[in-house]
Amino acid sequence: MSINQQQKDRIASGQGFIAALDQSGGSTPKALKLYGIGESDYSGEAEMFALVHRMRERIVTSPAFGKGGRVLGAILFERTLDDRFDGQDAATYLWETRQVVPFLKIDKGLEDEADGVQRLKPIPGLDALLARAKAKGVFGTKERSVIKANNAKGIADVLDQQFELARQVLAAGLVPIVEPEVDIKAADKQAIEVALKQGLLARLDALDPATPVILKLTLPSVDGYFKELVEHPAVLKVVALSGGYSREEANAKLARNPGVIASFSRALTEGLSAQQDDAQFDQALDASIESIYRASIA
Repeated sequence: MSINQQQKDRIASGQGFIAALDQSGGSTPKALKLYGIGESDYSGEAEMFALVHRMRERIVTSPAFGKGGRVLGAILFERTLDDRFDGQDAATYLWETRQVVPFLKIDKGLEDEADGVQRLKPIPGLDALLARAKAKGVFGTKERSVIKANNAKGIADVLDQQFELARQVLAAGLVPIVEPEVDIKAADKQAIEVALKQGLLARLDALDPATPVILKLTLPSVDGYFKELVEHPAVLKVVALSGGYSREEANAKLARNPGVIASFSRALTEGLSAQQDDAQFDQALDASIESIYRASIA
C-alpha cells in the first residue's frame, strides 16, 4: 500500500510541529480539568468524551491552528476518527482544510510495570483499525510505551514490541510513530537514554529507508543527543514529547536539540480554558503555538 507522498513531504521538510490531540480514557479527566471542566461537570464516559471532543474541535477550528502552517500534523484519538470537525470527517478536515497531516493513536494503553518498563497492551482488531484509518485519509499511527528504569531486558522488550508493531503499520501503508517514552522522573534517565539510543539504532539499521518511521522521544538529558537518530536514513522525523515539563521548560529543552520538533499535548493546551471567550482562546492558542513553533525550528 502506498503512503501519501504529499503528506510525507509535509512532515519531512515542513517547518513546524505535531499537535498531540489524542487524550484517551485515562488522561481525559486531567485534560478537561486543566481546561476548566471538572469531573462534577459531566456524568459518564459519553459526556466526558463529548466535552473533550468539543475542546479539540475548538482548537483545530481556531484561526490560530491554521495560521502560517506552523502545525504540521495532529494525532487523533480513535473515537475522533469517526467524529467531525466543522461538519467534516476529522481526518479530512485536518488535511483538506488545514493542510495538517492526520495521525491516529492506536495503542490501548499500558501493561503494568515489569522489568522497569510498561509495555503496550494487546491491540485486538488492529488490521481492521489500520484499514479504516487508511480509508479515512490518516497518514500514520502513534503507539506509546514507557521506560522507567535502566533494565536491559525491559528496554529490549519495549523496542522489540514497538518495531514489530511498526512493521505491521508500514505493511498497511501507514507511517508509525514509535514512542518509547522515558519517564522524566527516572533516577537513571541519562543511562536509559544511552541504552535506548543504541537499541534504536540497531533496529533502525534493519529497516528499509524507503519506508521510514517517526520517533517520538522524551527530551534528552544531554543536548543534541539524538543527532544520529535525526540523521538516520530510516527516520522520517524525530519528535519530542513534553513528558510533564511545563511548556516553557519543554520549549527551552527542545530549542537545544536541533532537528527535533515538538509533539506536545499538555504543553500545547496549557493556558487554554473553556471559560475563555473566542478572542481570548484564540489569542492564548496562538501564543502557545507560536512558542512551540519557534522552539521546533530553532
